[in-house]
Amino acid sequence: MHISRVQLVNFRNFERADAVFKKGVNTIIGENSSGKTNLFRAIRLLLDADQLRWAYRLDETDFHRGLKNWRGHWIIISLEFSEVSQDEAIQALFLHGAGTIEGGAIGRATYNLIFRPSAAIRSKLGELEEGDQAGLAEVLKGLTTDDYETVLTGKSTADFTDPEVYTALVGDFDEVRFPKELSPPEIGGPIPRALSVTKEICFTFVQALRDVVAEFQGQRTNPLLTLLRSKSGEIDPITLEPITEKVKDLNEAIENLPDVGEIRTDIRQTIRDAAGETYSPANLAVRSAVPAEAERLFQSLRLFVGETEDDYEGAIHELSLGGANLIYLTLKLLEFKYQKAKQACANFLLIEEPEAHIHTHIQKTLFDRLTYTDTQVIYSTHSTHISEVSNVENVNILARNGARCEVYQPTTDLNESDIRSVQRYLDAVRSNLLFAKSVILVEGDAEEILVPALVKEVLGLSLDELGISLINVRSTGFENVAVLFHDDRIRKRCAIVTDLDACFFDTTTNAADSETLAKQKVKAINSAAAGIARQARLNTFKAGNPWLSTHFAQCTFEVEFVRAGNVEVVVDSVGTVYVDPATIQAATDDLRSADPGRFGRRILTMADNAGKGWLAIQLAKRVTAKSRIPPYLLEAIFMAHRPLNRSVLVNMIHYRLNRHDNLALLPPIVVADVRARAAQYQRGEIDKAALLAALAPAIPGDVIIEVLGYA
Repeated sequence: MHISRVQLVNFRNFERADAVFKKGVNTIIGENSSGKTNLFRAIRLLLDADQLRWAYRLDETDFHRGLKNWRGHWIIISLEFSEVSQDEAIQALFLHGAGTIEGGAIGRATYNLIFRPSAAIRSKLGELEEGDQAGLAEVLKGLTTDDYETVLTGKSTADFTDPEVYTALVGDFDEVRFPKELSPPEIGGPIPRALSVTKEICFTFVQALRDVVAEFQGQRTNPLLTLLRSKSGEIDPITLEPITEKVKDLNEAIENLPDVGEIRTDIRQTIRDAAGETYSPANLAVRSAVPAEAERLFQSLRLFVGETEDDYEGAIHELSLGGANLIYLTLKLLEFKYQKAKQACANFLLIEEPEAHIHTHIQKTLFDRLTYTDTQVIYSTHSTHISEVSNVENVNILARNGARCEVYQPTTDLNESDIRSVQRYLDAVRSNLLFAKSVILVEGDAEEILVPALVKEVLGLSLDELGISLINVRSTGFENVAVLFHDDRIRKRCAIVTDLDACFFDTTTNAADSETLAKQKVKAINSAAAGIARQARLNTFKAGNPWLSTHFAQCTFEVEFVRAGNVEVVVDSVGTVYVDPATIQAATDDLRSADPGRFGRRILTMADNAGKGWLAIQLAKRVTAKSRIPPYLLEAIFMAHRPLNRSVLVNMIHYRLNRHDNLALLPPIVVADVRARAAQYQRGEIDKAALLAALAPAIPGDVIIEVLGYA
């Protein structure tokens, strides 16, 4: 039996979400505040015996903050199980109210937590006339969570994440139209509190490792104590009796020490002298606190670990952060193994961000080895190292979209061939593709190296600050990666950047051409034809997909870099490619010419001689705020990063103002006016047109004017 689906409605930062899980190991990835912890909490409210009581204590902070008014709305957490265990106990439980009978046995089961207004409130809502906003306001006024009830149901048939289904079950607050039926059958039948799924399964949750030392010090949270308590309950008291007798003898011997007796007498006398006989304690003893009870003896044990080979074993607080986290995680896994040995009907292991302070090799090894038989493992992680070894079909991606969080499955509706292509790419190339807010796909080392440096120097913000991951697909093919970005899969923007390889010199055949030149012309003509075909193919591929955009260099990246106005950056790097003074001068003359045939051939010759990646490194060292971003790249950046945040744009404006060539020549009043207008725009007091009217005359032709076109 395994969890196959988790649906969340109005729970914390989820307005509505649908997470899909498979047998075996599953991975949840997402940025900070994307809801990973809340998704785990939702599962735990239904399956973790330690959390079940909190299912009956939800409050207004558990409602989705995007609701205009939480009052009257429902919180719904729905778990779906597949391949339900044929164990008699679990079948009996689900037959009572949670399962779907398939051939006389339960095959699929739903288990739901519904937090809703009490029957009396729902009845009042159902009696309202359609459109009676005043009546609705009166019913909702003063409503608190004390007027709510928690019900656990099974055998539900509703898709709770469908807005129309939710409106039919709960009501339409805008139109004031509420159902008369107080407990519609679609939500399933109630499961009595006496019947509990938690009693029939093995469930272990390993929380994010933020302060391991504190966890080991807590009586409730110390994983070692949890293991020892379970063992102390299993050991025959007769076996422990000789040990406890020795402890009692030891305590008695300590108490009978002359110094101990003298201190006891002195304490007694000092109290009498200070407070008098009337107010002094009747009895006072100094006893040894070494526990003689079996459980307390076990609790007195502490873990000591040696990280190095010098035979020193230190306490947990003496270990490195990574070492302490690994020990903590190990004990929690052992706790799970002990529970699993009890032969539960299903086994669930949830691990929250196991990578903290742990070496990358250990992360990947740990993930690879945690494949317990008959156990569903669900990780949440920020680690690209763990995501690399995850099966992409078993990944859920969480992402923030304004005030709400959404859940995506990267391979929904993909065929097996597409899935294999994506998996091969993720296996072969370390990337943060799945973690990105938005993506730019390129196919060359030069773009991968030079574009991030160019953006940082020219705009004052890194691609990371813009939330953009630039991914080099190399020879994988754009479609094999871009297929992930779709309404049905990952709803994030992806810009595809490639070259048209158009001819930049005369390719007319001439009988007088040398053999080398003739080959160059043929190659250029074929490349241009391939570029046109590639453009047509990619435009067809992205047609109708709002998450994809295509952007083409007219020739190649290197040629467009020079053409955009970066001649002197390249000239400054000529000496790193050539040594001969005459060749350096010839290259300089070619680059400074306005003839694409000359500067285009020269930059490509330099790239061939030095290697495109190596030349890109040299150019990246030399780009400045005066460098120019080729227009097609600028377009790609701000098609991926949409919408352009006002604060981000204003930061760019200030950066460009501080570095503009004419800043010293501008009257201070003009600069002050532009900054004031930028502040007004940031506060939403003026629109883009008013900002542009102040900015364009002050710094004409600056790249920020182009950027404003994408805002």
